Amino acid sequence: MVDTIPAALHAAAERFGSRPAYVEGDRVLSFARLCDEVGRVARGYAARGVAPGDRVCVWAPNSVDWVIAALAVSTAGGTLVPINTRYTAPEARDIIERVDAALVVVAGGFLGRDFAAELAADGSTRRILDVAELAALDGPPIDVAVSPDDVADILFTSGTTGRPKGVLSAHRQTVGVARVWAELGGVTDRDRYLVVNPFFHSFGYKVGILTGLLTGATLYPVATFDVAATLTLIERERITVLPGAPTIYQSLLTAPERAGHDLSSLRLAVTGAAVVPVVLIERMRDELRIDTVVTAFGMTEAVVATMCRDGDSAETVATTCGRAVPGMEATIAGPDENGAGELLLRGEYVMLGYLDDPAATAEAIDADGWLHTGDVGTLDDAGNLRITDRLKDMYICGGFNVYPAEVEQVLARLDGVADVAVVGASDERMGEVGRAFVVPAGDIAAEDVIAFARERLANFKVPRYVDFVDALPRNPSGKLLKNELRSS
Repeated sequence: MVDTIPAALHAAAERFGSRPAYVEGDRVLSFARLCDEVGRVARGYAARGVAPGDRVCVWAPNSVDWVIAALAVSTAGGTLVPINTRYTAPEARDIIERVDAALVVVAGGFLGRDFAAELAADGSTRRILDVAELAALDGPPIDVAVSPDDVADILFTSGTTGRPKGVLSAHRQTVGVARVWAELGGVTDRDRYLVVNPFFHSFGYKVGILTGLLTGATLYPVATFDVAATLTLIERERITVLPGAPTIYQSLLTAPERAGHDLSSLRLAVTGAAVVPVVLIERMRDELRIDTVVTAFGMTEAVVATMCRDGDSAETVATTCGRAVPGMEATIAGPDENGAGELLLRGEYVMLGYLDDPAATAEAIDADGWLHTGDVGTLDDAGNLRITDRLKDMYICGGFNVYPAEVEQVLARLDGVADVAVVGASDERMGEVGRAFVVPAGDIAAEDVIAFARERLANFKVPRYVDFVDALPRNPSGKLLKNELRSS
């Protein structure tokens, strides 16, 4: 069983040979050719001074070139550091400097930006390589031994609550978690996998790129999500696998042109977030007609921790994140009378630690190896996880704890509500009260929202204020930025 990224790449080339590994527009790359291209670029990296253990940043949108650039880092014995494409140059430079990058691979022209020029203007002195130069790279043969325990990648947290932290994972962890995800999802070499999730995120990189290598599935990378283009691609290429954040499916469901496209090829959708609206899962099954809709729970520090299984009941899929995946454990710390408490995780796929931050690592992972997630949840008798909220999102109204996710689940069922988020707002008498931010999908008033909540929730849970917005602030991986709502 392969347990390093270079081994997974070479095994894929041997097993799947001329079968298509990637399709991007008119560009089709077989598994064998992918292996050759990666080897050539790895030699080119080494010729430019990248040594085993060096860190190489990739700051570019999803593309075949991103895949080649990233896999070549591992093949050269380096550590991959993906950078969020939405970052500004100062944010990117902060990461580049913190990891002491030996090389930075960038893309020019993405969304009208020139990353290389931006870094230069910001004062970065690191060596820059544009992805367009990859085609000309090569060098003398290299012989690099990569161990399963070597650090494969450093992925930075989203930074929604503070400065992003670098999460270190070993090769055995990155490969192992991709294998588990693929096995539970039943992904095979017959699948055509549309990768909307950004490669800089574990959802696109680990359970995207690595899953493709391990299973032989053909990947279709998408640089930016466009609803119309996605609908066309699904129909034309007969896409079978479409994982994504909840917003991806919400966009497809509300697209006016959806009825004009044949989406019957879709067989597997995997989604996850701190909380996924139950009504969204129901609509994905009933309206998009996706055979298998699976929810899962993960985070940068653990990637995939729990996941539903094929054959789980519709209720289990719609209301839980499934059970701990093989190699992982889940427990609830300090459960209240309803069984709710902080979710703790332990197992093979929990990070090695945070980059250059032993204090934060010790705070996150206790002496018994449990990762403290900061998420509030419950576990049923079968071990299925139900996330109820983030600890930091809870607010206290009149002495009662309010978990916004519960309120959001209720309001998501109101006709005319396309998306909703609830935060606590200061109140002189009650301490805090609910403030709902609603993305309308029709003619709806604040009074309708409040009345709907009053019929279904205890009074202290009913939002006091309702704000209508065009969209909720989210990061590229779909995580809701509630700190921006609180400060608005």
